Amino acid sequence: MMLPPRRHDAPARIYVETTIHAPVERVWALSQDPQEHARWDLRFGSIVAEAPGRFRYSTFGVHGLGAHAGTRERADGGATSSLRFTSPHRLSPIAEGAGYWRYVPTDGGRVRFLTGYDYEPRYRRLDRLVRPLMGWATAWSFDRLRLWAEIGQTPRRSVSLALVDVAARTLPFLLVLRRPWLLPVATLLALRPTPSRVPSARRCLRTPPDRTSATAPGQLTRIDVPR
Repeated sequence: MMLPPRRHDAPARIYVETTIHAPVERVWALSQDPQEHARWDLRFGSIVAEAPGRFRYSTFGVHGLGAHAGTRERADGGATSSLRFTSPHRLSPIAEGAGYWRYVPTDGGRVRFLTGYDYEPRYRRLDRLVRPLMGWATAWSFDRLRLWAEIGQTPRRSVSLALVDVAARTLPFLLVLRRPWLLPVATLLALRPTPSRVPSARRCLRTPPDRTSATAPGQLTRIDVPR
């Protein structure tokens, strides 16, 4: 079973993939524990487990419900996790959706951590703005997780460095208002590569490299939409 059915003209599902130089156990722990997950994922303000396989989430006061199932032991040493989610809140741009995470061990002690998900928008016109933002937030969050798993940089530290980086790119343009000749310098600062310790959505793959990565696991069929 794939993700929720879509009209033929609906936007494509969201896919994000990164490679993390850390054990599968480390990535699994940081992403499956509700409290740890909420620390690095921009899409959630809080995640609270309510019952086995059930959780409640909140973002900027907008609440929703989720149900998930995971397979930790696989023949290749990897893992999978599937979920369905829904929000009755009128301010939520997402009515309901479903997705999956895959943890695929690779050479050198690395893990391909990837997700694919789709959702039914509550407001279709607004979704033209929401969907790209969701994709960017997912990718940025994955890189934030990567830094935490690889070098121990906490999610809060990543946000601090990101804010400093944004300031370094934008503040020079204020000087240009008084000294126009600084425009080339300000432009170079704005276009410089993102520092290695600052999360960046550009570091993540946004297109499935193969059919397997793009296909939802069968366990998704056994998860009911939470109500």
